[in-house]
Parts: sequence; structure tokens; C-alpha cells
Amino acid sequence: MLKTDGKFYIGKHPETKDPVFYDPDDLTTHAVVVGMTGSGKTGLCIGLLEEAALNGIPALMIDPKGDITNALLHFPDLLPTDFQPWVNPDVARREGKTIEQAGTEEAEKWQKGLAGDGIDKERLLALKNSAHFAVFTPGSDAGIPVSILASLAAPDLPWQGNEEILREKIGGTVTALLGLVGLDDIDPVRSREHILLANIFEFAWSQGKSLDLGELILQTQTPPFEKLGVFELNTFFAEKDRFSLAMLLNNILAAPAFQTWISGTPLDIPSLLYGEDGRPRHSVFYLAHLSDSERMFFITLLYSAVETWMRSQKGATNLRAIVYFDEIFGYLPPTANPPSKGVMLRMLKQARAFGVGQVLVTQNPVDLDYKAISNAGTWLIGRLQTERDKERLLDGLEGAAGGDLDRKNYDTILSKLGKRMFLLHNVHAKAPVVFGTRWAMNYLAGPLTRTQIPALNELAGATSPKTARAATKSAAKAAPESTPDDTAAVKSPTHTPIAPAAAAPSAGTATRPAVPSSIPEYFLPHNLTLMEAFAADGEPLPQNALAQGLIYHPALLAQAEIRYFDRKYSLDTVEKKSALVFEPDRRGVVRWEDYLAEPVDARGLESRPAPEARFDNLEGAMNDAKLLKSLESDFVDWAFRTSGVTVMGNATLKLYAGPPIGEGQFRKQLSDEARKALEADKKKLESSYKTKIQSLQKKLAAEKRELAEDQSDLQARKMEALGTHAENIVTLFTGSRSTTRLSRSLSKQRMVKNAEEDVEESIAEIDRLEKELAELSDEIEDKLDEIEEKWANAAREIEEISVKPLKKDVLVEVFGVAWVPYHQVEVQGKLVEVPGYGVK
Repeated sequence: MLKTDGKFYIGKHPETKDPVFYDPDDLTTHAVVVGMTGSGKTGLCIGLLEEAALNGIPALMIDPKGDITNALLHFPDLLPTDFQPWVNPDVARREGKTIEQAGTEEAEKWQKGLAGDGIDKERLLALKNSAHFAVFTPGSDAGIPVSILASLAAPDLPWQGNEEILREKIGGTVTALLGLVGLDDIDPVRSREHILLANIFEFAWSQGKSLDLGELILQTQTPPFEKLGVFELNTFFAEKDRFSLAMLLNNILAAPAFQTWISGTPLDIPSLLYGEDGRPRHSVFYLAHLSDSERMFFITLLYSAVETWMRSQKGATNLRAIVYFDEIFGYLPPTANPPSKGVMLRMLKQARAFGVGQVLVTQNPVDLDYKAISNAGTWLIGRLQTERDKERLLDGLEGAAGGDLDRKNYDTILSKLGKRMFLLHNVHAKAPVVFGTRWAMNYLAGPLTRTQIPALNELAGATSPKTARAATKSAAKAAPESTPDDTAAVKSPTHTPIAPAAAAPSAGTATRPAVPSSIPEYFLPHNLTLMEAFAADGEPLPQNALAQGLIYHPALLAQAEIRYFDRKYSLDTVEKKSALVFEPDRRGVVRWEDYLAEPVDARGLESRPAPEARFDNLEGAMNDAKLLKSLESDFVDWAFRTSGVTVMGNATLKLYAGPPIGEGQFRKQLSDEARKALEADKKKLESSYKTKIQSLQKKLAAEKRELAEDQSDLQARKMEALGTHAENIVTLFTGSRSTTRLSRSLSKQRMVKNAEEDVEESIAEIDRLEKELAELSDEIEDKLDEIEEKWANAAREIEEISVKPLKKDVLVEVFGVAWVPYHQVEVQGKLVEVPGYGVK
């Protein structure tokens, strides 16, 4: 096996035939591949991607034309039978060959070419087993479909500290989305539509909340903010104009063809780069079937997803992953500014630090913005179509080299290049190298069509990156909780039919009747087996039942999404109303309440019927477009009239709650809020009585001090009076009486009397103050009891408030002719029908 020492084997020197190797880490400064049709550009690029796979480097490949799908055509045995299914039958016919002859010649050609370049079977097998190869088809289920909903989800990056990159991602996403609805050439600074949608995204993402298209449409009508800049919302963007924008967006969501955009593998970059077993993925995004606006939309979202993932990685100096773009015409132009240009420019400037290399391919040098790719470190240049192309390319190379380019030498080399000959200009190398490309290990069958993609993925054993992981999670995870706007939630372990059976069984026809052109057409998915269908009908499958196939009956399917939004009542919820009418009255009168059905998942409606099914006739009102339009208006009026939710409220506590909050949860909220109010009132009560209590406590303390002083004075007076009294007794017995002494004795007695009165007064005052404090304490207790009772009563109060939606918040999600599948079974000679669709 050829030894490359971790380098890419890309070709040979034209004279020495020595191998030419390329260091993959040089790709971190990006590469530009230029060459006219027939120059060998595709073979060179397929070879480059083969080497990446052999070196364990994952790649995301954007394929607008179908050439890069050849990266899945691995034929290590090089058998003619391997080649036969992929040879071009038209070419074989023109050359007068059978498919078998053409397959044999192609096999021989590949055997000879690979042997000449030293590539053996061991290397071919190593390539086949080196990575997971798969073709993804956004907007189609031909390959692995891609869901763009992840692009509307809040990124894993925290808003704080990443505002700039997330705003750039929002800008690109909004520009692409507006381009999809026909609003091209949008200026993000001047466009009201762009500013509104960008603010809606920022409002959600900054709070870690994701959006889906349905919610984006609702918020376009009723944004979650009241101002944009300094202007009121309705001044900046009138309500009727917002409704028009919402209708444009809703047209996308309502289109059955768009359903494949919101189902399938999400744009989760880690799972698109590596498989569950740790092997790299080579993911081809086939876009040949998309319109220009759809391609721009997807490419912008893909690049934004890569950029967001990249910013979450640590820096790297080696090549971590490749983003390959096979034909960049119109996506990085020198003058215009399409939605893709901003994110591609940022990637060119910043991806090097994260080890993400871009390979940009074009056949026309005029397509390139040379200022944008002036930092590309590698240029692979093949034959060019005109002298003007060569001069334009040399100008770009000279600019990228800072004027340090031997223009004359490069001019000479480019002029002499033949088929499959390329000039390698690498800023990491000392000099340019001319080489001939090596033989591609994959079969180069040319551009493949969408119809060939299923067989191609089957050949490569391709599966959705999330398949294994999702299966593991679903096995370990319980059914999700039901939410007001989750119409696809599991409701019971059995299937519930969407509506009663249709009319009497009919043989039907193999040709589907045409629905009026202005009326949407839907197919309810055939998701019940025959046994499940009978079980859902409450009957076992009869043993003698003979299956007669599937028949579709037409019905009028109407579904509206009603949004309830009221900030005062903390109300923001969505309700769905659905009706399925098998035979609408020809007069245009429908009692919608008689035809209520389980809401359908609009994303689950199919765009085509099951194979080999038959169809009932389309008659009466179903064929009258004008009548159906009138019924649509009537359905909206009915949905508006009959819709409403009950909000629980408490005016005292100023708390309100609507669905999905239940009574138990609301009572807990009331209890918590009443507890807070009680604590606040307690603090107010304590504050209002604090001064009184402190004043009384000071007076009491002063009286107690005064009592102590009065008691001390009384004791002293008593002692003095006792001494005087004793002296008088002695004098009485000695016969020396004195009027002065008697007067002093009387005076002492009066002083004792006064002291006693002071003590009694202090005691009385203390009793009074203590009684007043006790009464104040009782008063506080009474008031505490009052406020506790007040807030306890408040916590028990619940008022039911009926809230009606606004007419503008009733949006038609689905309205049109729906084909409902039924199993036809013959039981004892009778034809019986059971629904083939049910809400699980």
C-alpha cells in the first residue's frame, strides 16, 4: 500500500512521475480550486476528499450540481457489475455499446488508471471503510432529509459573551429566511422586516429559548416587545403590515412541499462530522433539485451552523474538518452581498484558528471576490477558458501575494496547462508546483440525478447521523409530557382515529382526481397497519379477512391555531382546533362542532400518497374552489367565536395564571405571594408600634429608677425619724424637754410621710405603665391575627376570568382537501374499511 506519511497524495510530477504530496494542515489557510469545464477539476477535488477520508478528517460537502455524489461510488473489487448501474446509458447508446460493455470498459479503465498511479486494492478498501459516507437532500426525501428547525433553535453558546457571533448568526438566518419568501436584496439596517425578525430571534435566544416557524409567525404578528428603538412597535411596523409578513412566512409553513424541510436530520454539526463509532463522516449536501432562493437559504443556514459550532471549539493548528463548496458562483461574488457572503467572509477570516479549512471551487475566476479570499493559502489552478479569465486570476494571485509574484512565470505556466494538469500555489511552499492529478479511487460517473440518490445511499450503507442515538434515547426515555401546543404528543398507548369512517366502501380508481388548483392538497400519513387499524376500531383482525389494498377518501381538513396572549394575565398559550368533514354541504353550511377531530401534526402531512393506492371520487363541494374559500372564512369565524380559555385570578394579590398552569400550582403561587405580603405587613406593624413601645419602656425604666431612689430616701428618712424619736424619749426621762427638739421630730415625721407618698406614686405609675405595655402587646397580637386572617383569606380567593382570542390571533394552519387512507378488507364476501391513519 502507498505510504504517504499523513500527507495527501494528489498527483504526480509530469516529467519525473514522482508523487506530489500536500500537507493537510496547510488547508487551515483554505484552498481555492479554479478550472474550466473539462480541466479535471472534479477528479482533483474528489481525490483531495478521498485523502481527507483516509487521514480521518471529516468533511461537509456542498454539491449544487451532483458531481460530488461520486464520493460514494466505492468499488474496491473493480468488477464490471459494480460499474454497470452507474454508467450513463445515453452515452453508451450513442457509442453503440450495451450497458454491460460500457461497464466492462469503465472497470478496465479504472483498473489501469489506479495501477498506473500505484493505488492497490488495499488502499481502495481502506478508503471505503475510512468514514461514513452519505448524501443529504434538503427539501427532499430522495436522500437523507435535513431539518432546518435546529437553525431556529437557541444555540448552545451562552448569550453573555457571545453576543456578536450570535447576532451575526441571527442576521444570516433572517436574511436567508426573507430571501426564501421572495424578499431579496435585504439591507439588515434599513429593512423593517429584517429588524423585526432579528429582534424576535434575539429576544428568544438571549433567554435561551428556541423558536420554530409556527412560533416565529405568531410573534411576527404579536411580538414579545412593545418598542423597536425609541418608537412604539405599531409606529415602526404597522400591525396590518406585520400580518402581511406573517402571511408570507405562513405560506412557507403551509406548503406541503416545505414539510421535508422540517423533518429529518437536524443541522447538528458534531453528528454530521463524526459517527457514533468515532469514525469521521463525509456528508454530501445535494442541492441540484432546489431553486436558487432555496439553495441560498440552506447554504446560509449550513455555514451559520458550522460557524456556531466552530466558535464553541478550542483553537487548533492542525486540520480538524473540511468545508467543501463545489461551485461558489453567486455565493461569494465580488460586488453583491447575498445572505451567504457575510458568514463565508467570517469563516475565511476566523476558521484557521479553529482548524477548519474551506475548499472553494469555481470554473469562472470572475465569480470570486478576490479581496475576500486574499488570505487563501492554497490555489489549485487548471486550464482556464479565456485569456480574460487568466488575467483576472493573476490579478487575484498577485493581490493575495502582496505584489510579490512572478507574474510572467505564472502566466507562462498557466498558458501551457493541459487536461488534468494543475498549478499548485502554496504559501507554505517555496515555489509553485505543476502536477498531473492522480486517478480517482471513486468512480467518476458524472453528475447524478435525484432519482439515483436512494440507490447511492443504499450502496454506501448511509444512515441518518441521529438514527442510532435517537433509538437509544427513545428506548430509555418515557413518553413526553403533553403541552397545549404539542399536538403530536402521545395521548394513549393505542391509536385514536382522527374521525369517523368515511362513506360506504368504494372500489375507487388508480388515478387521483385533481383538486382545484388554488386549494391546498394534503395526504394524511398511512401510519396504521391492518392489525393496528382493527385494534383501534375495537375489533380483532378477522381470521378470514382478505386485504384488498389501500384507498384514499377525500375530506375537508381544517385546522386553526389560536393564540392567547395577555401580559396582564400572564397568558401566553396556543390552542388548536381541527375538523375533518368528509362530505361538506353543497350549500356551504357546515356545523364545525359536529366534525371535531384530533389536531394533526402539520409537519407530518405527506406530499404524496402511498404507492399502489386507489382513490375515491372528488365530488360536490370538494370541487368548488370558491365555496371552499368561503368555508375557510367561516371556519375561522367559528374558531374565533367558540374559542376561549379560563384564566385564574386573584385581584388582591394581583396574580393571574392561564393554561398550562393548573389550580394546584396556582394555589401554591398564591400561598407564596400571600406569605410575602404577610411578612411585609408584619414589618409595617412592627415599625408602627416600635416608637410607642420604646417610649413606654423608657418611661417604665425611669419610674423603676425613681422608685429605687424613693425607696432609698424613705429608708433614710425613717432612720432619721427613728433617731429623733429615741432622743425625745431620753429627754423625757431626764426632764430636759425642748420645744426645738419636738419641732424637729415632727418635721422628720412629715418627711417620712412625703417619702412614703413618693414611693406609692412610683409604684402606681409603674403599674400603670406595665398595664399599658400589656394592653399594647394585646393590641399588636390582635392586629397580627387580623393581617394573618386577611392574607389567609386572600390566598384562598380564586376568580375565573374568561379570555377570548383576538381575531388576528386565529391562524389557519391547515385548510384544504385531505386524502384519508383506509384499509379495504374483504370479510365473508363483504368489503369493509378501517382507517389507515390514527393519532398515536
